[in-house]
Amino acid sequence: MTTVSFLMEQARIVGFDVQGHSGWGQEGEDIVCAAVTSAIRLVECTVNDVMPGGLSAPAESTCQNLLTGLMVYLTQLHDEYPENIEVMEE
Repeated sequence: MTTVSFLMEQARIVGFDVQGHSGWGQEGEDIVCAAVTSAIRLVECTVNDVMPGGLSAPAESTCQNLLTGLMVYLTQLHDEYPENIEVMEE
């Protein structure tokens, strides 16, 4: 199972951690792992490469929207594949 933990400070997402293999299929053929990896890479590249450096208030807001969207997407993925992905807030 893939486990995604969102690290929270009150209502603010300050990070996330992803561990494990979903087990939906073999490595290289697992659509759940592919979906998780693609979403994580998109958000990571946007935050780190498109908006690098110190965060202004607008950039902070954009990052929070991206991270919240990631959480919603992965939660919906959990709803479709509850035996393969777990999403938690810590």
